[in-house]
Amino acid sequence: MAQCFVCNISDTERVLLACLHEGKEKFVCVRCLPVLIHGGH
Repeated sequence: MAQCFVCNISDTERVLLACLHEGKEKFVCVRCLPVLIHGGH
């Protein structure tokens, strides 16, 4: 089961998108993605 690397929510609860972070493939959920794009973390 995949989880968002920001909020740890699973792919059964929310849509996740694959991304690269610190050289590793990770997943980010659609709620956390805008914060990563626009800042705030």
